[in-house]
Amino acid sequence: MAQFTHDAARELGVRIISPDRPGMADSSFVAERKLLDWAPLVSELANFLKLEKFCVLGISGGAPYAYALAWAMPERVRVIAVVSGAPNIAELGDHSGLLALYRWLMFADQRFPAPLCRLGFRLARPLLSLRPPRRSRSWLLKFLQPCDADSLRDELAFEACFESQRRAWKASAEGVLADAQLFAQPWGFSLNELRVPVRLWHGDSDRSFSFRVAKEMAEKIPNCHLRIIEGAGHYSVPIRHIREILADLIATSTTQNL
Repeated sequence: MAQFTHDAARELGVRIISPDRPGMADSSFVAERKLLDWAPLVSELANFLKLEKFCVLGISGGAPYAYALAWAMPERVRVIAVVSGAPNIAELGDHSGLLALYRWLMFADQRFPAPLCRLGFRLARPLLSLRPPRRSRSWLLKFLQPCDADSLRDELAFEACFESQRRAWKASAEGVLADAQLFAQPWGFSLNELRVPVRLWHGDSDRSFSFRVAKEMAEKIPNCHLRIIEGAGHYSVPIRHIREILADLIATSTTQNL
């Protein structure tokens, strides 16, 4: 999904590094991993690339990982931007702001035996790892609200979203399941412990994570700036506002160094 950033990043002179999470695409699966296990991996990668400090961008399910880096590596992370971000569900006071599918998955994870949950993900894998035929795109977009559907009619945007999903499922159902379970588990830290500047971007029509959820997250983060975008959904914010988001990251990072 880093393809979203390509044109804007080149224009702004930003280098985008987008590693796959464990069990996704070509990245090896790691059993029983925790969210905070991400920080040592990113630290090793940054050392290899000779990056002393950097900014972090987390879109949707990338949000918990961005928060984890901000908490674990405040001496290296200058600022993070979270766009249409998944919340800390374990700290969330009310789950009604989550997509109904997510609430059902949480219910299933709590009530059904683990082998049955794994079986469900394995049965879904053959379908979700397929590349959707071009003629099916208009049908798929009908399931989205108009603001998101309009954004995903762009060829690059559609390919970035659905190819990202397809490659994640193609690697293994276990990787996707482990990632999903991390979101609902305690993260190992609280948002009120963050000391890195946080820039939150959220659409007021986001159906995956309500803007009320974003507001609840923002209230817990000490140094946080929340921007609610009117008439925007889950996908349209990163697709249509990525240049603004990256420019804001640069400006905030520069301010921190003054």
